[in-house]
Amino acid sequence: MPTTNSKWTWLLWLLSALMVVIGLTLGIGGAYLATLGGSVYFLLMGLALIVSAVLIFKGKPSGAWLYAVAFVLSIIWAVWDAGFTFWPLFSRLFTFGVLAFLVALAYPLLKARAGLVARKGPSFSLAAVLAVALIAAFGNTFVPTPIISADNDQVPVKPVDKGAEQKNWENWGNTTAGDRFAALDQINKTNVDKLQVAWIAHTGDIPQSNGSGAEDQNTPLQIGDKLFVCTAYSKVIALNVDDGKKLWSYDSNSTAPNWQRCRGLGYYENSSVNGAAPQAPAAQPAATPAAEPATPNAASEAAAPATNAPQTPAATGGTVSATCERRLFLPTIDARLIAINADTGKPCADFGDNGVVDLKVGMGEVKPGYYQQTSTPLVAGNVVVVGGRVADNFSTGEPPGVVRAFDVHTGALVWAWDPGNPNITKLPPEGQTYTRGTPNVWSAMSYDPKLGLIYMPTGNATPDFFGGTRTELDDKYSSSVVAVDVATGKVRWTFQTTHHDLWDFDLPSQPLLYDLPDGKGGSMPVLVQTSKQGMIFMLNRETGQPVAKVENREVPQGNVPGERYSKTQPFSVGMPNIGNQTLKESDMWGATPMDQLLCRIEFKGMRHEGVYTPPGLDRSLQFPGSLGGMNWGSVSVDPNNAIMFVNDMRLGLANYMVPRAQVPTGASGIEMGLVPMDGTPYGAVRERFLSPLGIPCQKPPFGTMSAVNLKTGKIVWQVPVGTVKDTGPLGIKMRMPMEVGMPTLGASLSTQSGLLFFAGTQDFYLRAFDTANGKEIWKSRLPVGSQSGPMTYVSPKTGKQYIIISAGGARQSAERGDYVIAYALPDEK
Repeated sequence: MPTTNSKWTWLLWLLSALMVVIGLTLGIGGAYLATLGGSVYFLLMGLALIVSAVLIFKGKPSGAWLYAVAFVLSIIWAVWDAGFTFWPLFSRLFTFGVLAFLVALAYPLLKARAGLVARKGPSFSLAAVLAVALIAAFGNTFVPTPIISADNDQVPVKPVDKGAEQKNWENWGNTTAGDRFAALDQINKTNVDKLQVAWIAHTGDIPQSNGSGAEDQNTPLQIGDKLFVCTAYSKVIALNVDDGKKLWSYDSNSTAPNWQRCRGLGYYENSSVNGAAPQAPAAQPAATPAAEPATPNAASEAAAPATNAPQTPAATGGTVSATCERRLFLPTIDARLIAINADTGKPCADFGDNGVVDLKVGMGEVKPGYYQQTSTPLVAGNVVVVGGRVADNFSTGEPPGVVRAFDVHTGALVWAWDPGNPNITKLPPEGQTYTRGTPNVWSAMSYDPKLGLIYMPTGNATPDFFGGTRTELDDKYSSSVVAVDVATGKVRWTFQTTHHDLWDFDLPSQPLLYDLPDGKGGSMPVLVQTSKQGMIFMLNRETGQPVAKVENREVPQGNVPGERYSKTQPFSVGMPNIGNQTLKESDMWGATPMDQLLCRIEFKGMRHEGVYTPPGLDRSLQFPGSLGGMNWGSVSVDPNNAIMFVNDMRLGLANYMVPRAQVPTGASGIEMGLVPMDGTPYGAVRERFLSPLGIPCQKPPFGTMSAVNLKTGKIVWQVPVGTVKDTGPLGIKMRMPMEVGMPTLGASLSTQSGLLFFAGTQDFYLRAFDTANGKEIWKSRLPVGSQSGPMTYVSPKTGKQYIIISAGGARQSAERGDYVIAYALPDEK
């Protein structure tokens, strides 16, 4: 073995230097954490590393023994602190395990330098054991491990009855019930592994990730032999369902400074075509005068001219169509509603002004980017109903949150629901507007034709994080499910999921309408609403009363001057809560112990009191953050087994209020950063709760897919979804499919064959899961990521089933595209 003057001594020095750097980081950071009342482990481990390093540098074997003791104690501490869960243990121990491996290899050299007999066998054997353990631990990062395992893998799959197969995909959620379920089983568990790309089409409209917020989030519609796609810039393309060839295209020439997207189109067929009886009344020829506004801000600005004439550039789709037996409704990013002939791609001449209804009418001043359409319009019988996205957090008195229904044939206004003034049911009186700054409906709505009710998930009155200026009606209708009569727009019932919302916990998802078996041969009409705060509410959709238990619990109170607080909040306890636990210091995570230490320091420096931690002048942690929890992707369902599928994201926000005098001119954070909230005493800052490496600070998973039994209200299974293959620390792709479970954003698709398709992950894949147990049984690499919802249909010409996904780019990625990809089984030979 080498002597004291061995040429290999520099290896000990290098190991010592590495240990000193890690030890100083842990020691200094750990000392600060201890002053904040946090764990003293990092301080002690840092000191142990430094002392060990000094001893090893001097060539003393005692340095190795000291580190061995520290490592064993670290294992004991890690299990005590985090339990036996894989990812928390990996974060705490893997780095120290690598150091232990290096120390074991260096031990014979230390013995030699000390003039002792150096036996390599025991040291190298220990190093081999550690190497195997490290390799096994690293390999396990690629193994998907259920968070909750299914008790029974054998969930019955009911074959589709002959003649009951789905014929078309006519709505964004497949039906107006928002079930995203397809009664098709040609593609099933036995052959899904044979799926292959059948064709690829390009829209020619790539959403640019240049800070403007353009994103492809479209779920196409399919009617007969045509597939209809809308793009982030409000263009529509019709494709042949069998080969993806373009049949026609329509360009609305819409522009907006931000938030460009189209999640879906509306579709209507005349009764002469489909034989369906009208389900809602036609419009009255003229609006009736409205009463005086019920709130003082309803008449704050003069209304735009009472006309449906467009105030934006004309669309380019050729001449208008004289008749439109089948029509698509395109919501545009510059606040227009356009009816397009589904057969020709021409605007429908009989709708509005040559196919266009201007949605800025009656709204008052609408600055560019302050009001636009991002979600699908709802076609409910003979009316098409639209809400709208209102820009968050710029000021009070932003554009109204009014919801309006227009006649599907003429575009005439049938009714309006103004949350701030129930007396305005059509156009506002001349010289007035719909109530400014009211709660809006930016997400998708649902419709029950039997009950004649439309279900609207509302947002909160702007701005989001200060409610001292809100009215009584603002507080009544914000962050609620509001059921209105399809014929009149009159409110039948309201259920609020967040009282006096100060967290931007607006309802983001389309309500699921489902007939829940009652165990007696009948069923109960229920509505299931997911929320950003990770809660699921089940209501009787006829009355609005909770079917699954909801408790009003006392919540923490804030102390911001000028603000008021709700003493209680509704907690859904009869349905699962997903990803909304109150975080503790031990829940902090990081790719390395140093990263985790910095997250612990940040956590201890914030106020966190659970889901409803009120914003304050100090730095507080909101978990889940304002993106969710659950978001606009909504849910899908297996109606035959009463199983609902929910995807979520787990991202916290650090936030605090900024006194008005300290808010700089031009502050304009859209999602993150400083928002001005003009008209209030404060601005507000929102920051992602991330480590210095850009990784969420709380332990994985950061996104999951869950199956919920609607009969029992229990989670059947829950699995992490998404890997770090196409993302990673500091935004650098790791290119390794580690099964961490990443934030999800998009819709899922359930089929009667027991398959669940999903693509809304941060890696570039379309996946199929077994609905019985959540196991991934197929996936296909996409050219770019996707935020879109998969859909499926059977070609009326060939009888072949296709799975369709639109891939325009994942949110966190700069890689974008314009792909529409069809998958099918290979032809039999």
